[in-house]
Amino acid sequence: MTAIVDTGQQPPDTTTTFTHQRRGRWIDRWEPDNERFWKSGADRTAKKNLLFSVFAENLGFSIWVLWASVVTGMGAAGFAFLDGLGKGNPTAVSNALLLTSIPTLVGSTLRIPYTFAIPRFGGRAFTVFSAAMLLIPTLGLIYFVNQPGTPMWVFVVLAALSGFGGGNFSSSMANISFFFPDGKKGAALGINAAGGNLGVAQTQLLVPLLITLGTHLTAKDAAGYRFGITLSVLVWIPFILAAAFGALRYMDSLSTAKSDGRSYKPALTNRHTWVMAFLYIGTFGSFIGFSFAFPTLIKANFPDLANIGWITTLGNLAFLGALVGSFSRPFGGWLSDKLGGGANITIMVFGGMAVAVALIMAALEMKSFPLYLLAFLMLFVLAGIGNGSTYRMIPSIFSAESKKYASEHGMEPPEAAASAKRQAGAAIGVIGAVGAFGGFVLQQALRLSNTHFGTMAPAFWAYAVAFLVMAGVTWWFYSRTSFAVGRVPSLAYANI
Repeated sequence: MTAIVDTGQQPPDTTTTFTHQRRGRWIDRWEPDNERFWKSGADRTAKKNLLFSVFAENLGFSIWVLWASVVTGMGAAGFAFLDGLGKGNPTAVSNALLLTSIPTLVGSTLRIPYTFAIPRFGGRAFTVFSAAMLLIPTLGLIYFVNQPGTPMWVFVVLAALSGFGGGNFSSSMANISFFFPDGKKGAALGINAAGGNLGVAQTQLLVPLLITLGTHLTAKDAAGYRFGITLSVLVWIPFILAAAFGALRYMDSLSTAKSDGRSYKPALTNRHTWVMAFLYIGTFGSFIGFSFAFPTLIKANFPDLANIGWITTLGNLAFLGALVGSFSRPFGGWLSDKLGGGANITIMVFGGMAVAVALIMAALEMKSFPLYLLAFLMLFVLAGIGNGSTYRMIPSIFSAESKKYASEHGMEPPEAAASAKRQAGAAIGVIGAVGAFGGFVLQQALRLSNTHFGTMAPAFWAYAVAFLVMAGVTWWFYSRTSFAVGRVPSLAYANI
């Protein structure tokens, strides 16, 4: 008989600790809110997935906004439908705005299905797929930009395919939200969102530099510009391959990542979902729409900048808009927390955006590029702050609604909080998609105004009026004493 010796040591509690499965496998047990589980290695796994998610999402945004810079060089590359863009040719300007708005439309449309793809296919597999999809519009552009006789509709199709990069945002955000505990979701998703948004600025900085480099390496003729555009697109290919390989090799999928389809019906029938979607058109829609249109607007309105070599090389400084808008976004959330909610901040943002539009119009009247640039930077900063403050309002609104419902129907407070959290998560997907679609509407308004009136002034003044209306809507629904949106930091677990 074998003696049993009591060593006084307890066997390891494998029910509350994290054991990483072989790479490429689904993780069947994931309990990030269990502190012991989180600290036993789950935190490192979550951060690793966040790292590769940021990399892939950043490239998605980069390819999504690629056309905003490429169109400014295609006229010189020999494509007649964009010839004269630098001289304000109305047809060329309208065609350029069409090519820059199509990716916005596709990207916003894909946001909702891409969110549901994570529970269906897994974060690892879908990140590989969504990154690899970026090869189609980039390789297609490299080929067709070197075929001078290519008709415009081919480039419209390629621009639409680049919209897949905009859909990557939603799948990436949905995937990362499952990895982190509630107390850390906000920071993780903020990092993920910022990494993606910065892709807009980096593309608008690098692409003009590479186009200029390409023309200097060859000649400043149509062939030289085609080579420059080819170089500016080709540079992304190795990074796309690296993102797909990195996701395949190092990312994980969670079996516990399940979509809460039941929460979508109450979220979709809640009027506040659609009120906030309307407001988000004014903030995120403005950020995306003007980010895509800004290079074209500068080139069309200030053609003399082409005589200043270093400004042209830096894309007429268009990258500064997306840059300041990306960095100001967290400030909106911080201000909202400090001042007791996002509604009052959002009202001030919309008022400031209307003033910024008036300054843009004054700059065009005075033909002052410095004032034009400063006014647009003001608009981008405010849009970024508004992105943060409107996002900050969403969980607070649904919390207030759920508390009201709970008091009327005898629901327990914990149950009400859980319901608010689920509905806010469902609403965020809808609000984000509608907000991004606003970027398409904004650019189409510019294009149609330019086509029918020969000037974009009517569209800009319409934006100013819309911003004031949005300020009024925010006050009416969320700043009056009948419905004051308070602070609910514990529910601010997602980002748009």
